[in-house]
Amino acid sequence: MRSRTSHRRTPRTAQRRVAAVALAGVAALIATAVQSGAATAAPDTAPRTASAAAPGSEPVKLTPAQRAALMRQADSVKAETAKDLGLGTKEKLVVRDVLKDRDGTVHVRYERTYDGLPVLGGDLIVQGDAAGEADRVVKATRAAVKPATTAAKVPAAKAEAQALSAAKAEKAEGADVDRAPRKVIWAADGKPVVAYETVVGGLQHDGTPQELHVVTDATTGEKLYEWQAVQNGTGHTVYSGTVDLTTTQSGSTYNLTDGTRGGHRTYNLNRGTSGTGTLFSGSDDVWGNGSPSNAESAGADAHYGAALTWDYYKNVHGRSGIRGDGVGAYSRVHYGNNYVNAFWSDSCFCMTYGDGSGNANPLTSIDVAAHEMSHGLTSATAGLVYSGESGGLNEATSDIFGSTVEFYANNSSDVGDYLIGEEIDINGDGTPLRYMDKPSKDGRSKDSWYSGIGSIDVHYSSGVANHFFYLLSEGSGTKTINGVTYDSPTSDGLPVTGIGRAKAEKIWFRALTTKFTSTTNYAAARTGTLAATGELYGTDSAEYKAVQDAWAAVNVGTRSGGPGGGGTTFESTTDVAIPDAGAAVTSAITVTGRTGNAPANLQVAVDIVHTWSGDLVVDLVAPDGTSYRLRNRTGGSADNINETYTVNASSETANGTWRLRVQDTARYDTGYINGWSLTFP
Repeated sequence: MRSRTSHRRTPRTAQRRVAAVALAGVAALIATAVQSGAATAAPDTAPRTASAAAPGSEPVKLTPAQRAALMRQADSVKAETAKDLGLGTKEKLVVRDVLKDRDGTVHVRYERTYDGLPVLGGDLIVQGDAAGEADRVVKATRAAVKPATTAAKVPAAKAEAQALSAAKAEKAEGADVDRAPRKVIWAADGKPVVAYETVVGGLQHDGTPQELHVVTDATTGEKLYEWQAVQNGTGHTVYSGTVDLTTTQSGSTYNLTDGTRGGHRTYNLNRGTSGTGTLFSGSDDVWGNGSPSNAESAGADAHYGAALTWDYYKNVHGRSGIRGDGVGAYSRVHYGNNYVNAFWSDSCFCMTYGDGSGNANPLTSIDVAAHEMSHGLTSATAGLVYSGESGGLNEATSDIFGSTVEFYANNSSDVGDYLIGEEIDINGDGTPLRYMDKPSKDGRSKDSWYSGIGSIDVHYSSGVANHFFYLLSEGSGTKTINGVTYDSPTSDGLPVTGIGRAKAEKIWFRALTTKFTSTTNYAAARTGTLAATGELYGTDSAEYKAVQDAWAAVNVGTRSGGPGGGGTTFESTTDVAIPDAGAAVTSAITVTGRTGNAPANLQVAVDIVHTWSGDLVVDLVAPDGTSYRLRNRTGGSADNINETYTVNASSETANGTWRLRVQDTARYDTGYINGWSLTFP
């Protein structure tokens, strides 16, 4: 058997067709046209800053064997690691992933069990000089995993019925239990409790396979959480040009197997909705005729997009395959009938593509392949739960890397840009489906963070991270890149200076793979990207300040106050204990050197460590004693408060002593003010 590079023709179509589909509740990845051949370079934006990444912080390109050896090493010392982390005697660690930096630093990602039960939301990452050493740790939950009981009072049948009802409420078809309720410890949202996790199969309302996870409190029967594990995007692609594919010859037959990229294969489902399908094969090494009516054409594009994405992760980020183990996923095309969608599924470790409206335009393009394969990367690393703020970060990660792979492809007919779905005209008026420079231009996505953003569809809450990434790469204001004009605003009205896409993508990848956990929200994403930037470029670098400013520009955290920022920040880092159900406590900051009154957009960043934030009332107290309520026992069962509030303090004199006042108004939970700051734009 041998691998070959072949030339594939895909159709050159002068006129785009419009997909007439409802978009509500559908994942918003849109495929764009693909053509290869002689291409005008789509260069990375020139860096605005001169700092070079610290060589030691760059990832090592581990071979599958080297990765496996590091995982074995971490596994051999996992009991000692658990002891070093102060875990209880009933807690065990399970090695999930490992990365290594050039300076020898090793990052090991673990799952956790408690008394033999999986701990959902208990994942953590340790960083040290060797596999298993825990010099630093990032945890999905800060709460101690000490559930009151592991005994279930509610029968499993009730959890199963609840899960089926949840699926039916989403208008699922053929909903049935794929995995019976299993007992777990639910630690992703507040105090760890014993629970059931039930997985329901069938089809979602749009025909996408369903893998609905429903978590039920095993002592009260309350539904705690639900999320879909099949992560998908909607689109309509048009093919054009000739592309190179790596295929395999066996005797006199060729097939779409890429032996140079982990054995990635491309299959034809032929309108089916289950199984693997049939591996594309033939007597010659020419695939398709450029027409969507030829089944091989879609197979050629899917194979090509997967190869580009594999090469991007390997050559840019040093990762061999989605899981880092050198094993390729596989692709399935021609899913269903008139299916206007594409999706990633962990259960098959594969990408699947429909043929669009009228089965006329398969959803197989560079953007789709990169987006869907990146869902696999996120699942294999951070495991961001596909709901709430973590779900928005999950979806944004696929958009971010969908865009960077498009730039990497350097394709003359589909040049790199920060638009999602710009080629398909799904709106019927020539506009893209999503805009990374100003997400709200699509009418649904959000430009900046607000307290309720976790309650909206993840494809629209993703706008915050998409906007951050654009600002970090390119900066704010008007500019033209590869023929596309952008005009990116900021939530605080202050400018952001970009650092270039090449640096931004490395920061996001490092944060995703070494800092993010299953429960990471936007505040924690800011912390993670800053930590990644500090390791790559230093905490006093222009890149570090740019990350601070780009997050502040989407209302997450405060400005750097230095070059590229524009604000002045006063900060207190003194810990103040918050008594359980006790009197209010305060932390003071003295502001000096200002003239006149405070601004109408005073930024108040609050960092409180607490095991039940729903107990807390938080106020900002001005120098004259005027109180501004920031939070009033909101947040439910979540722990900690790490938010930035905007206060209209224009009636207050700026100079003087400002206080953060916090009171715990209910019993049984404790915490402390970890720090807070005031930023005057």
